[in-house]
Amino acid sequence: TSLFCVLYILRKMNIVSTQLGNSLYNCVRSNLRWPLWTRSHFTYYPTRMGTGKRMNMFNAINNAMDLALDENKSALLFGEDVGFGGVFRCSVNLRDKYGSQRVFNTPLCEQGIAGFAIGVANTGATAIAEIQFADYIFPSFDQIVNEAAKYRYRSGGLFDCGSLTFRVPCGAVGHGALYHSQSPEAYFAHTPGLRVVVPRGPIKAKGLILACIRDPNPCIVFEPKTLYRAAVEEVPAEYYTSQLGKADILRHGKDVTLIGWGTQVHVLLEVAEIAKSTLNIDCEVIDLVSILPWDAITICTSAKKTGRVIIAHEAPLTQGFGSELASYIQEKCFFAP
Repeated sequence: TSLFCVLYILRKMNIVSTQLGNSLYNCVRSNLRWPLWTRSHFTYYPTRMGTGKRMNMFNAINNAMDLALDENKSALLFGEDVGFGGVFRCSVNLRDKYGSQRVFNTPLCEQGIAGFAIGVANTGATAIAEIQFADYIFPSFDQIVNEAAKYRYRSGGLFDCGSLTFRVPCGAVGHGALYHSQSPEAYFAHTPGLRVVVPRGPIKAKGLILACIRDPNPCIVFEPKTLYRAAVEEVPAEYYTSQLGKADILRHGKDVTLIGWGTQVHVLLEVAEIAKSTLNIDCEVIDLVSILPWDAITICTSAKKTGRVIIAHEAPLTQGFGSELASYIQEKCFFAP
């Protein structure tokens, strides 16, 4: 699991001795409650922002879209089963409130969903499109990377698809198999003209969605679906946005920097707690939040401070977005004169 892997790496980095690292590894393994462990591979660490309404992540996303539809009368919300509330219930009751002309189902055709969304945004209206699972976003890949992302450039600034947001449930839940478990954020990080973000919980999800809907660039919000119900926080009721392109330092430390996004943030926070309480290793934990553009200043400042970095993500190791981070950090922080 991710927890074991990070603990193993901490040991190999000589932050702790091999003997002490083995002791920690075996201690964690022997204290697992297997029924709980098989239900979820992480412990959720909520963000706190004072008072608010208790919501899980799909409630917070529903609230964000409700506010967006209410504020912007041109906004349309659509996707497979969206009119019924969606398979994860993120759009529940919105069709009843705003009508079937603004909240509606689409055919089972991701390429068509993306193409229609681009057309809606190009006319100046606001498009909020759901791709039901990230694993099925690939039929729409050409529309997103060759049309939406390049529309402003190819028209010399005359046209754009700025008011376009794709919501995309992603990541593993433990039983999704090959078509319901993927994390494809790295594919889109190679495309200028897009914004790509991944929330870690309800407060961030609401703020990021509202920020993306207002942003003048086409945006993709990858939502870790295992957090839809597992993540619960006190979410502010008012309209607010989270800054795009900005990482969050969730725990300050001096010995090693741990970087993740989405669900992996909670794995790393748990690692940091164990490392501190058991080995007195002081970990700095950073939620990258934004994949494109990513916050190089925050990441490099931390890397230079601690001198050690561990990056964790759910996507495949080869050419995952962690490769970009590792390469940049190595060049700018550890090899720089």
